[in-house]
Order: sequence, then C-alpha cells, then structure tokens
Amino acid sequence: MTQQVLAAEPLSASQPPADRSRFLVVLDVDSTLIENEVIEMLGDLAGSHAEVAEITERAMRGELDFAHSLQERVALLEGLPDTCFDEVRAAIEVTAGVPEMIAAVHAAGGAVGVVSGGFHEVLDPLATSLGLDHWRANRLGVADGRLTGTVSGPIIDPQSKADALTEWAERRGIPLAHTLAVGDGANDLRMMEVAGLSVAFDARPLVREHADVTMTVRDLSQLLPLLGLRG
Repeated sequence: MTQQVLAAEPLSASQPPADRSRFLVVLDVDSTLIENEVIEMLGDLAGSHAEVAEITERAMRGELDFAHSLQERVALLEGLPDTCFDEVRAAIEVTAGVPEMIAAVHAAGGAVGVVSGGFHEVLDPLATSLGLDHWRANRLGVADGRLTGTVSGPIIDPQSKADALTEWAERRGIPLAHTLAVGDGANDLRMMEVAGLSVAFDARPLVREHADVTMTVRDLSQLLPLLGLRG
C-alpha cells in the first residue's frame, strides 16, 4: 500500500529517542541518486541508445530478467574506448537534495549507501565525492583499452541489492527495522521488501504499487521527514 510522503510516520518512530540515530538509508543510483541512466549514456556513445533504452525500460518495469537484460545491453557497448567513462562522469547530474540528505543523515549518526545495476567505473568517484558510506555496482570488462561487451564478475541483480542492504545493516549493528530503501525500478523491489521502510522515487507503476511511500517530486531531501530529521 502506498501513501503520500507527508502522511508517513518517521522511521522507527516507536523506538526510544536514543535509538533513532542508528539507521541506514540505501538508494538505487540511476534515475534515483542521479538524474541519468549511465548505460543509456554509454549506449549513446556506442550508437545504440535507442536499443539500450528500450531494454532498460522493459527491465525496470519488470518485464525482463534483470541480469539477462544487462548482459544484452552491455554487449551493445563492445568496442567503446575506456575513455567513455570520463565522458559519462563529466555529464552526471546529481539529483536535487542529495547533499542535504547525506549531510543530515550523517549529522544524526546514520549511514548512507547505494547499490547499483550500473558500474563502478562511474560510481566510485561520485560516491567518494558525495561522502557515501557504502556503495556497490557492476564492473565492465575492458581489454586493450576497449570495452569487451561483458560484465566482469558477479552481476548486481535484485537479490544482490537486498543482500547489500542486509550486509551493511548487520555490519553496523542496525536492525532492519531501522533501514530505508529508495528505488524506482523492478530490480529494487527485493531490497525494498527487506527494508524497514520502502520509498518509490518517481518510480514505475509496479514499484509504486509495492512501496510504503511514493514520491513524485525529484528531490531526495524529502526523505528527511521519514527519518524524523525534518518536520
């Protein structure tokens, strides 16, 4: 069941005040933490934007297996020079409210992580610059300075996203009831299921249907009232 953000109760509102600072926020990256879809930006450089975008949209709506759809899209990037990462990083636009949200969570003693079906090659410097506590993503195969059209290592699929949230919470001694998951696509649903509170952020219909809270305004500082950090 969904509800408007201002009608939601703060996360862990039933807990004593001393416990409320111990929480974890985990977000999706593409079209959530950032305004962009990185694989579509890479597809644009490879001359295959339309095909990549179509597969991405179907995967985000839950019509395709995510891991298989990622392999299909990455195959279309074969031959791109690895300088493409520099071009994409330079064009990334962080979603409104992200620095404010991270600063407020940290000031309250909480942690912020992101887990992405995208790529470490783009995410790593962004996560460092934003001061994120945890991040996890896929890696692209590169040989002789060019993309091989493959993913290097295990694919971050829906279960991997849920596992990351659980792992980070356990590492910090944070109960799952004190976790908040934010996403927009079908591959975020398992992560949202295990979290104490789930937020559909400008999301596909399937995600809005299953989330605790829906947000339509693209400003992630809206998360702060859910955490009891802003009235």
